[in-house]
Amino acid sequence: MRVFVEADGGSRGNPGPAGYGAVVLDADGAVLAERSAGIGVATNNVAEYQGLLAGLRAAAELGASEVVVRMDSKLVVEQMSGRWKVKHPAMQPLNAQARELAREFARVGYEWVPRERNKRADRLANEAMDEQAGVERRPREAARAGPEPRQAERPGPPAAEQAPPSSWTGAVGEPTRLYLLRHGQTELSVARRYSGRGNPPLTDVGRAQAEAAARRLGKVEGVAAVVSSPLGRAAETARAVAAATGAGLSTHDGLVETDFGAWEGLTFTEAAARDPELHRRWLADPSVPAPGGESFDQVQQRVRRARADLIARHGGATVVVVSHVTPIKQLLRVALDVGPSLLFRLHLDLASLSLVEFYPDGHASVRLVNDTSHLG
Repeated sequence: MRVFVEADGGSRGNPGPAGYGAVVLDADGAVLAERSAGIGVATNNVAEYQGLLAGLRAAAELGASEVVVRMDSKLVVEQMSGRWKVKHPAMQPLNAQARELAREFARVGYEWVPRERNKRADRLANEAMDEQAGVERRPREAARAGPEPRQAERPGPPAAEQAPPSSWTGAVGEPTRLYLLRHGQTELSVARRYSGRGNPPLTDVGRAQAEAAARRLGKVEGVAAVVSSPLGRAAETARAVAAATGAGLSTHDGLVETDFGAWEGLTFTEAAARDPELHRRWLADPSVPAPGGESFDQVQQRVRRARADLIARHGGATVVVVSHVTPIKQLLRVALDVGPSLLFRLHLDLASLSLVEFYPDGHASVRLVNDTSHLG
């Protein structure tokens, strides 16, 4: 069956509140399906790609074998046709997702059309943005200026389209999926000593842990990137993961461990004996820094910035983040929207794996915490 997909997306602010719309039609112009959703804050181009993804998914659900995509976005049409390179990091995972979906069909073609020939998808995108903003609209039939072809009762979008995987939260859009991997064992971790900005290498056990985690993550489909703390123990763990997944490897300074200052290399007991009053205050108040080092509030601020960078570069993609115990806890704390007590109540083993999804509309879903099944 041959179908036509009309898709569009928009952003009121670029970036700003955004939404997409997609329509699937048969050869006679009858509407077979419609899809639309608000996606939180995004750019025009991200919203347009989301419209394309929704249209391709709807066509696949209808059992189409051939698809002709019509969009007024020159950028998306030219990139999907292979004539333009996908240079922007935020576009690369979306382009990859669309190409993966396109492989489900015998043939997919892309046509640019003027905006006036893409009114159905444009209307759906604007309705989605209005609904997201709480704007009341007239009933669709009364608001139409012309007799657009439609079914009296079209099939509604599946729950996954409206609000993927955590629909009960109301989350919408494609989440950025972060696999959070703590580095493998070092001599300081064996001795349970504060290990912040120092650079102890992995032990033989630590390297084996890194390889085991890499084998597990190598089975995860669609890993777009591996991003690591620049410290050696994390970077060595990340290299194993990058080799197993085939994803590109980069580092981010925001993912480094807490700077423990003068307590670096000391045990908990030794640090408490050295600076008893300060150590008690440091444990009780996240704004208090270690002597010559950082406070947990400072760590949270840079981890939040790192998270924003990751989403800006890899929005809607799957990324492996290789870091340390405190930055990983801070990312989980952001996702759970809880206070600093989580830092002391949550245990994370060496080479453990956690999974969190951050949605474009601000929702988050923690799906895995401290999993070490790959180390058995």
